[in-house]
Amino acid sequence: MQLIFSSRDALMRKLQVVSNIVERRNTLPVLANVLIRKNAQTVELISTDVEMQISTEGDMGIGEDVVATTVGARKLLDILKSLPDGPDVGLKLDGKKISVAAGKSRFSLQTLPAEDFPMVQEPTEWLVSVGLTQGLLKHLLSMVYVAMAQQDLRYYLNGVLLVIDAGQVSAVATDGHRLAYASVQTEVKPGMSSQNVIVPRKTVLELLRLLNESDDPVSIELASNQARFAFSEIKLISKLVEGKFPDYHRVIPKNHQNVVTVERELLLRSLQRASILTSDKFRGVRCVVSNGVMTVVASNSDQEEAHDEIEIDYVGESIDIGFNVTYLQDVLNNLKTEKVRLLLQDGNSSALIMKADSEDFKYVVMPMRI
Repeated sequence: MQLIFSSRDALMRKLQVVSNIVERRNTLPVLANVLIRKNAQTVELISTDVEMQISTEGDMGIGEDVVATTVGARKLLDILKSLPDGPDVGLKLDGKKISVAAGKSRFSLQTLPAEDFPMVQEPTEWLVSVGLTQGLLKHLLSMVYVAMAQQDLRYYLNGVLLVIDAGQVSAVATDGHRLAYASVQTEVKPGMSSQNVIVPRKTVLELLRLLNESDDPVSIELASNQARFAFSEIKLISKLVEGKFPDYHRVIPKNHQNVVTVERELLLRSLQRASILTSDKFRGVRCVVSNGVMTVVASNSDQEEAHDEIEIDYVGESIDIGFNVTYLQDVLNNLKTEKVRLLLQDGNSSALIMKADSEDFKYVVMPMRI
């Protein structure tokens, strides 16, 4: 039975969309497979890791048959990558095997029944629905994802808090040492209640991979334990992280009086130079702020030192504060503005980094003792 007839590139692009979450080794063998559902000319490809499910579709089918099966996702993708440009690719279901043919190349792959594929059960009703452009959602997540925790025992930190409120969508991430907040304006349907959900780390990284910078729409739908993102013939459904996210409003400083304005690129390059003499285990640098000048100081166990001075816009008392240089580099690499503001209280209080001309992004970083 003919399943698919398509150009190699078109089929490979569709398969690449869904195959990234597929693990090569699974306790459940069918999780290493992609589900192929054919309904006449429409073919849908679906993958899952049980926590998340990604699907995409295209007009690649042959004949009017309605059929479904599963086949090894990575094997099929590796085959498509290895094929030369030119001949179209045909997939045919023959009993319990799928044959792949392109030009003079032939492959035969084992299948598993579609009935064994564990589809994510969607809720009967979505509580919140909001629309953004792909570019805006990608920007929102890219501004905060560096602050997500990795495999933290406080599981609610291993992801991004998504806050949907009247006219605004915000994203927040923290690993306990730093916190990133970003917001964008949008239209929310009248009468819709605000919603706070924690999107898992793996889902955030997958969205960043799949989204582009375009103005094409993204539909975001939230339920009590699931989120669905639909865009560009792609549908991503993810379970949400249960738990209470920290009160980020309390973490963001509000009364810091000392404001340093500096060119982002100038500060980034200074930190990069100083970080050369930090150790892998101890990534601390000191930032000594005084009238018009910031001195970045680093040292290591070999008694080597770096001193780097840059010009800043600041008038006030001298402040000597230490930071993990990686945390500062992460935020400066992420921001694309010409200048940034660094708001300080003293050498023992957390610092707030913002754009020089906007309030839509805030980055809090805890000081280090050096």
